[in-house]
Amino acid sequence: MVERFFPVEQNSPAEPTLALLSGPPCCGKTSLLFQFAINCASETSSGDVIFMCNKRRLESKPPFLSQEISGIDLSSDVFQRIQMKYVEDDDGIKKYFAAFHLHESFPLAVIIDDFADFFGERTCQNRYGNARGRDLAMVRTLALCQDAITYTKGACKLLLADTHQGDNPRLLFIYKRWIQSFFTIQSDGSGSFIMRSSANSSTRSERTRSAKYSVALQSLVLEQMVDE
Repeated sequence: MVERFFPVEQNSPAEPTLALLSGPPCCGKTSLLFQFAINCASETSSGDVIFMCNKRRLESKPPFLSQEISGIDLSSDVFQRIQMKYVEDDDGIKKYFAAFHLHESFPLAVIIDDFADFFGERTCQNRYGNARGRDLAMVRTLALCQDAITYTKGACKLLLADTHQGDNPRLLFIYKRWIQSFFTIQSDGSGSFIMRSSANSSTRSERTRSAKYSVALQSLVLEQMVDE
């Protein structure tokens, strides 16, 4: 499954409907998400991919393209079908998914960068009058997202991204209730990163893969795929 984030041959027919990509700061998560969007759009001749993010943050840290696609014309059909949607807070996410059933045709995938950062601690506490207001807001939004994606009957996938400081997503106890699959990134201590996947269930595929990559010289570089 990790190959979905790199410009390599795709050989994973079954994909999770809801997934989370989590990694430490400055590990290239936005670049990986953008490559995922390119892969989704490249597989069909029609259908959009929605890339939801904070505009100011994206402009300050734009994604790096993989070396294999850095020369592709940005006006090409693939890039044109990656639709940027800028939101400021969780209200923007909720409004989008509340009207999701009104789409004439559903997007191939919805990608939300830095999902947890849209939920301000103090704002959520004031909204719900509860010290755990942020947790409540995230749970309600994730439930809405799940309902919207389920409504498409597999036509659309949802990929979220979050940042962690330790070994796991900082809000793993919340994500586990709603997310089917996790992609976790860790530093290898030498300037590269290792991405691994795990399913949120008792069943595991016969073969899993990990990916070693780096983000250098304004490029996302896949160094090695390893069967585990």
